[in-house]
Amino acid sequence: MKKLGFMMAALVLAGCQSMPPAQVKVQNGVLVGPNGMTLYTFDRDMAGSGKSVCNGPCATNWPPLTAEGAAPSGDYSVVTRDDGGMQLAYKGKPLYYWIKDTKPGDKTGEGVNQVWRAAKP
Repeated sequence: MKKLGFMMAALVLAGCQSMPPAQVKVQNGVLVGPNGMTLYTFDRDMAGSGKSVCNGPCATNWPPLTAEGAAPSGDYSVVTRDDGGMQLAYKGKPLYYWIKDTKPGDKTGEGVNQVWRAAKP
């Protein structure tokens, strides 16, 4: 009985540490936003720097996942963009959508210019 209680507590704690904010889910092995669209990371963003280097025309093609209403914890954090907006990050890397993905499940941004990656948990 005591062992079962310990195992349950360990599972609850492990689950809490890795739970994404409500707007991010895992689907088919990648992170997706609240609209079910694939999220991406940019190799040129420095993990843990607290900022995104994809601004201006880059952000037009790779819209940031805004952090409005997010309660980041564990592997999730918030970075401040050049325009002052707040963007959700995973393991210190800002998260983006790809404008050419047209429906949930699309991953057409994977490998673009060898610097864009589908975000994986």
